[in-house]
Amino acid sequence: MAEECSDSNDPVDEVAESRQQPAEVQVDPESQEEPKEKPGDAASLAHRLGAAARRTAAGAIAAAIARLPAVRAALVPRLPRLVVSIAGALLLYASFPSLNWWWAAIVAAALLAWVLTNPATTPVGGLGYGFLFGLVFYLLLLPWVSTLVGAIPWLVLAMMCALFPGLFGLLAVVVRRLPGWPIWFAVLWAAQEWLKSIVPFGGFPWGSVAFSQADGPLLPLVQLGGVALLSASVVLVGSCATAIALEIVKWWRGGGQARDSRTGSGDAKTTETAPATIKAADPPPPPAVLLPGISICLVLLGAIVVWPQVRHAGAGSGGEPAVTVAVVQGNVPRLGLDFNVQRRAVLDNHVRETMRLAQDVRVGAAQQPQFVIWPEDSSDIDPFVNADAVQEITKAADAIGAPILVGTVLDAPDGTQETPEYTNSMIVWNPITGPADRHDKEIVQPFGEYLPMPWLFRHLSGYADRAGHFVPRINSDVLNIAGVPVGVSTCWEVIFDREPRKAVLNGAQLLAVPSNNATFNKIMSEQQLAFAKVRAVEHDRYVVVAGTTGISAVIAPDGRELSRTDFFEPAYLDTQVRLKTKLTPATRWGPILQWMLVAAAGAVILVAIRHNGWFPRPIRLRSKHLDESDDFGAPPDESEGSGPAQDEGQEAVQPTPPDNGGDRTPLHKGGRLPRYFGRHRGAK
Repeated sequence: MAEECSDSNDPVDEVAESRQQPAEVQVDPESQEEPKEKPGDAASLAHRLGAAARRTAAGAIAAAIARLPAVRAALVPRLPRLVVSIAGALLLYASFPSLNWWWAAIVAAALLAWVLTNPATTPVGGLGYGFLFGLVFYLLLLPWVSTLVGAIPWLVLAMMCALFPGLFGLLAVVVRRLPGWPIWFAVLWAAQEWLKSIVPFGGFPWGSVAFSQADGPLLPLVQLGGVALLSASVVLVGSCATAIALEIVKWWRGGGQARDSRTGSGDAKTTETAPATIKAADPPPPPAVLLPGISICLVLLGAIVVWPQVRHAGAGSGGEPAVTVAVVQGNVPRLGLDFNVQRRAVLDNHVRETMRLAQDVRVGAAQQPQFVIWPEDSSDIDPFVNADAVQEITKAADAIGAPILVGTVLDAPDGTQETPEYTNSMIVWNPITGPADRHDKEIVQPFGEYLPMPWLFRHLSGYADRAGHFVPRINSDVLNIAGVPVGVSTCWEVIFDREPRKAVLNGAQLLAVPSNNATFNKIMSEQQLAFAKVRAVEHDRYVVVAGTTGISAVIAPDGRELSRTDFFEPAYLDTQVRLKTKLTPATRWGPILQWMLVAAAGAVILVAIRHNGWFPRPIRLRSKHLDESDDFGAPPDESEGSGPAQDEGQEAVQPTPPDNGGDRTPLHKGGRLPRYFGRHRGAK
């Protein structure tokens, strides 16, 4: 159809020519009189440019209309897969907060697997379906980004994130012909999530499938192998469900054909030959559901085996020491970026709420905390250079009689007046001695806390200059607060595997996640809270989340919320937690397992390419001339179920296996390949 439209007799070109010729006749006299009509030169030029633009637009519209049949012919056979891809993305989004339909992630993986295993899906098609799946998912998951940087950066971020599911779709089509393809799908998915967590600009693991399971029965698996194992398990269960369904459908259809042959039903030709084929039309073998069934059982068994340990950890068994921790959520005057211009009001709010906690402690309405955690940016005023900030923080610490972990912004040592630099810091502030231990944020947020490639992005968005000038600083991620080693992951650091793990390996017995979500909304805070739940189970630690606007919470090691605040309100939490020292398998060996999955993904891709015959092989010509016989054998890997599969709506003129990607020009008479193509001479 495309070739017909580009032919010299294209009706679109004839329409364009028929419209252009009269216009040229009308313009020529005007152009000849241009020297005589100097005062009207500008109006005449504008008239000619407008006429040219109208002709160009008319030609483009006519060309588009002429190609609509070709577009429709290409779109209609792909429409079911497009619809299923979008449905899968919607279900994956539903598995995240605030819906928390954990089972929807499994169904989403099953639907995407069906699209990618469809015989008509080519590797390029897998890239497109995976990209569409990811684009719809991330557009729905990340709308809160637009409140900070606008709609255009939000769309760009969603498209960038969608590239990784697109890459998965391409590679999944490559490996789908290998035995045990559901396992390889799960491995590839874990590998693309790892890649997304490191590139670009340090990675953006927001939206990993594991974080959708904060309320699901598969959550205990994260204690065995971390986020990578949990994500792979969800995709494995969904892919295995698709494999079982496909095998059952194949077996049922095969059984129906066998019954038709035995009973002689069907068309006249089938009826005449039925007696000769009754013996051959035996019932098909049972569906090959053993491997996917075993895989699903192993995933469920692993979750069942680990669950008792997770449940006992949440119940507080084991004799761990208990401490009382307070979380203060002071709130901000109003949501959005404007809260920065009222930094003193934010500090005053947290001091006021801490004073209210101290009053409740004195009257017995609350327990005396061993220490208090304030959120990130609770004092955007540098207490080391502002005497008022020092006075207010000291007043709050003296009133509560306990150290306060204060979030603030400090000048970086390498900053200058022309190019200022800051650190996002958490400082331990003791009642008497003042500032003590300090934690600086290691993973700063691109486009929020700093602007990567400013020479480019300043020209793409007017919001680019809103980005800060923060710099990362490496530290142990552990602070000593009132004698308790507390691991700190500031705000979005909690979504990166390496930060909480490093804190626990460095001796943290409790994890704190101070955050500032005043520039976002409640949905973003709920998503971040789900990430903290996964970290609590992964590392067998209580997690304390403190937000300027919420949602603040105290999470047990089994993922339960012991207490929480609402969004955009002043409040405090006063809860008893237990200090834990045990290291889980995920804490010890999580990175090793992740690297094993990445290595396995690379190996299976190479094996699949070799299996599909895409590596070049030497060809030796036989002594017999090719033209002596028209009977050339099929490619060695051509067989029922793995041979050429054509897309719906395409003519079966030159069938090409989709896995080989694109069309292939016939090399010999009849459009078929010789028997020796791709093999050494004498190969069977």
